[in-house]
Amino acid sequence: MEEVVRDETREAAPKKKWFRRCKIRKRWLVLLVLVLAIGGGVIAARGIGSKKTEAVTVYQETAAERRDITNALSSSGTLEPANAYTVSTLVSGEILSDAFEEGDLVEKGTLLYTLDASDASSSQTQAQNSYSQAQSSYSKAVKSKYPTADMSGTVSEVCVKNGDSVSAGTELLRIVGDNNLYFNFLFTYANDGDFSVGQTATVFINGMAGTITGTVTAVSSGSTASDTGKMLTTVRVKAANPGLVTSGYTASAVIGSYSSYGSASIELSEESTVTAGVSGKVSGLSWLAGDAIKNGDRICTITGDSVDDQIENAQTSLNNAQTSLQNAKEKLDDYQVTAPISGTVVTKTAKAGDKIEGGSSGTLCTIYDMSYLEMTMNIDELDIGQVAVGQTVEITADAVEGKTYTGTVTKVSVAGTTSGGITTYPVTVRIDETDGLLPGMNVDAEIVLEEESGVLAIPSAAVNRGNTVLITKDSPSASNALEQEAPEGYVYVQVETGVSDESYIAVLSGLQEGDTVAYLQTSSGSGNAMMMQGGMAMSGMGGGMAISGGGGGGRPSGGPGGGF
Repeated sequence: MEEVVRDETREAAPKKKWFRRCKIRKRWLVLLVLVLAIGGGVIAARGIGSKKTEAVTVYQETAAERRDITNALSSSGTLEPANAYTVSTLVSGEILSDAFEEGDLVEKGTLLYTLDASDASSSQTQAQNSYSQAQSSYSKAVKSKYPTADMSGTVSEVCVKNGDSVSAGTELLRIVGDNNLYFNFLFTYANDGDFSVGQTATVFINGMAGTITGTVTAVSSGSTASDTGKMLTTVRVKAANPGLVTSGYTASAVIGSYSSYGSASIELSEESTVTAGVSGKVSGLSWLAGDAIKNGDRICTITGDSVDDQIENAQTSLNNAQTSLQNAKEKLDDYQVTAPISGTVVTKTAKAGDKIEGGSSGTLCTIYDMSYLEMTMNIDELDIGQVAVGQTVEITADAVEGKTYTGTVTKVSVAGTTSGGITTYPVTVRIDETDGLLPGMNVDAEIVLEEESGVLAIPSAAVNRGNTVLITKDSPSASNALEQEAPEGYVYVQVETGVSDESYIAVLSGLQEGDTVAYLQTSSGSGNAMMMQGGMAMSGMGGGMAISGGGGGGRPSGGPGGGF
């Protein structure tokens, strides 16, 4: 055992020396790499100062080709019905009946619910009575200020004149129905057939000179006995009033060969006396005896503070009563719940037999008008100027695969919303053909601003300032090259552009199919951004160094210029 240990000891010693030698060599190698790196940096610095070189630039090449280009603004949103209404009631009570089910189509004004309205009916009756009384009081107050004729006929007497002060009950004017006098004359010893309707009668007015002529209008069918036992026949006579005769006069008559028995009182036709209903002063009176007057004609005006106050108070009471009646009617109407819009009942939360509490808890059902659907697109402030009412919108929904719907912009709002320094504006879109779509679905929408099919197109990044495009010298359009310095193997041409999308732009002139365009890559993934003329990249402890550049021409190509 001891020899083995010694042998191992002797063998281990050279290994330790070898590791020490390796460490020494590695240190020298690291120092050598650092020296070389510093030397290369110095050389590169001198080269930069003494000679100008170009950076290696990598171009992406692609062919001009035909394609479809659509310039559109995109947004997502949620579908909403054309109109939505939650039906509720402000009154409380038991639901007596309901006339629909969830899912039914209802028309605006359709009766949905009937609630117990017994208390409201009583309130309306009381309000109606109060209104009628107030209306009567107001009419009476107005008539007191402006008294009117209560019948048609002839003015028989005017009792006051303008400027007179009157009190309530003072007679203002008398009216008779017509200008005739009526008499009931009694005759003795008459035989049947001695008197007949239409006979002429000569009438003597007691106290007046002369006679008036009258006409028999009726003859009694029998006889009556007077207080002296004589048999009397009654004959009714009508005669025109000469204008001065009143009911205070008496008269006698002669018909044929018979003279009337005694004197008969005079009857006038229907008559009326108009009196003042309030105290005040008379004005505006223009009637004269004998004037024809109609029912409702104003007789005069009675002015005064008392009458004006009476009218004002009556008007106030009438207005209050009318408001109370209207409120009672509206409240009674609330017990008949009708559909506020036409649409589909999507929820029904109350039914016949339920007792409902009015107010916020009085929700009964919800109706959606789904004759069309709407969505809102939020458009960036930089693009909103391109949106207008009437534009077409293409809409897709994840819930309806493979189908595109057409919508129309109906409103462009100016009320923007700012978030994170970006302002967007809501644009309302209407969709009329909604087969398969439902409110609440999420959809994607595009407003098509411009659209071209089969146009010659190139990547948008290939168009430089001034509408120039870099193409290869072997392209067909290179014959139209501009006198402008270009990288070796390329030329610039002038182009006219058209519609564009996020990636491509249409070329209207300046290029043709078969042209190859070149443009700088926008991606930083290739690492070419590091390959600048005279640049140096260090990687790892191994001291690897890559230098790109050189004064050479030739078409640029990718990859580092070299490395060691």
